[in-house]
Amino acid sequence: MPTTPRHFLVDTDLTAAEQDEVLSLAATMKHRRYDFKPLAGPQTGIVMFDKTSTRTRVSFAAGLSELGGNPLIINPGESQLGHKESIYDSAKVFERMVSVVIWRTFAQSGIVELAENSSIPVINALTDDYHPCQVLADLQTVREAKGATAGLIMTYLGDAANNMANSYLLGGVTAGMHVRIAGPADYLPDAMVVKAAQQRAAETGGSVTITTNAQEALDGADVVVTDTWISMGQEAEAELRMKLFEDYSVDSKAMALADKGAIFLHCLPAYRGYEVTAEVIDGPQSRVFDEAENRLHAQKALIAWLLYASGLADIPSDLELPQAVASRSQVV
Repeated sequence: MPTTPRHFLVDTDLTAAEQDEVLSLAATMKHRRYDFKPLAGPQTGIVMFDKTSTRTRVSFAAGLSELGGNPLIINPGESQLGHKESIYDSAKVFERMVSVVIWRTFAQSGIVELAENSSIPVINALTDDYHPCQVLADLQTVREAKGATAGLIMTYLGDAANNMANSYLLGGVTAGMHVRIAGPADYLPDAMVVKAAQQRAAETGGSVTITTNAQEALDGADVVVTDTWISMGQEAEAELRMKLFEDYSVDSKAMALADKGAIFLHCLPAYRGYEVTAEVIDGPQSRVFDEAENRLHAQKALIAWLLYASGLADIPSDLELPQAVASRSQVV
């Protein structure tokens, strides 16, 4: 059993080179969908939900099965984790029974505690602070549409203080992108996240722009992204939020400010007529369903990569992409 398992709790848990390996592996897995079985046995992966989910549940369940494993889904209200049983005790039980733990929860501190006490990989399937698996899928979609990510401008409009904005910042600059985040003054990213993004951008050649000016953020953008204005748990603030974010809606005028070849992304669910108009999300520049599909492929690649890097699975002899992982796993 390795003493240093690799986890994915926040976007910067992967270096730029490691993120590139995962995305390259995702592309390979998309074209050779059923060829890789690191969980053959089948070994079991837990997918736990404290928040409801559709795409995350389907993509992780299908992905674990396609990797040769058995997905064990624990729905909201079905787990005693963190209330009737401590996170520490749960971590010690899980590592004796399963091969990977995937958790969608509220506080980032909970998943950090789980990982700190786990000898098997732990994956963040969304917390209040970050949604790193979604951004991996988005970056795979950008690579498919544009051929690369480095040097491209990615602009996010809307609630710029939410988990998607945080992960676009950190994941985007890790990919060498120039990330622009635009939202109302009281809904901008936390200074700690901005600082971490700036530090990573200095390593990769990317950059960070935080602004309240949507037009400034959109100017010449290669990728335009947004998210719902009302996330889970914010329903009581719906009327206020509709007014706050109305200047950050992505419509045809907004897309006209971006590059002519710009693509539009949305992690879904989308509310047409609010954060995005139907003519944009259903139009020719939209890649939202490629993006949704890539949740499957990016997450499969991530699971396999973490198992390889943790020394918990053998790397297939015909798989050339993660050779750097191979050399690391030999010293675990």
